[in-house]
Amino acid sequence: MLQLVLHYDGTGFSGWQRQPDRRTVQGVLEDALTRICARPVAALGSGRTDAGVHARGQAVGVRVADKWQPTTLRRALNAILPADVWVASAHEMRDDFHARYSAVARRYTYHVGTDEESASPFRRRLEWSVTRPVKRSLLSEAAGLLRGEHCFRAFAVRGTAPAEDDHRCQVIHAAWLARTGGLVFEIEANRFLHHMVRFLVGTMLDVALERRPLDDVTTLLVAADNSAVSPPAPPHALFLERVIYPSHLYLSTE
Repeated sequence: MLQLVLHYDGTGFSGWQRQPDRRTVQGVLEDALTRICARPVAALGSGRTDAGVHARGQAVGVRVADKWQPTTLRRALNAILPADVWVASAHEMRDDFHARYSAVARRYTYHVGTDEESASPFRRRLEWSVTRPVKRSLLSEAAGLLRGEHCFRAFAVRGTAPAEDDHRCQVIHAAWLARTGGLVFEIEANRFLHHMVRFLVGTMLDVALERRPLDDVTTLLVAADNSAVSPPAPPHALFLERVIYPSHLYLSTE
């Protein structure tokens, strides 16, 4: 069992999951694996990313013939994958490794441009341009409210989790940081719900733009549905940065 760590630019993809008649990251990767291995090979991702969402650390589990060592498989794939997908690293894993269920945490970032040049075509593809004055102190306070274990039902698309799911997530890290030309939101948690990061960013920015009070974040963390949440931030500025697994699952690394 091997783990591949992918970088991809989500602009040209209809998300991660293979779909009929649509270009997806899983579809492109499985096609490349099939060419190399001369047989169909399933690529199991750590989770789905939506259309337009990027990754610098999507983890993928693949079962291939023993002759494929991490280094040789990575090299062979990068020779034929399109320019918007790249295998950053490959690892030999224990046989019980599962790309989705073995993960103990995932980290995302969301990039916001706050200067005039964030509207440039060279930047707006990878960040959300917000040129109205943003209150940094409110962003920091809002992020602090997310840390710990909460029910994030209000920050998820309705009906995408099983009815019995409690929608509870343990947020290990949540913070807004300054960067050249804008801000970046970092969040790490044991699990994420559908559109959760985008709903969080949209709501926190509404708070920081003084469109809604800070107390709304606390209220939403105990809400029974998502009827009062702000619209989700657009997908094109969201990055899956890394997926964390227990160290004992790694047998070797490329």
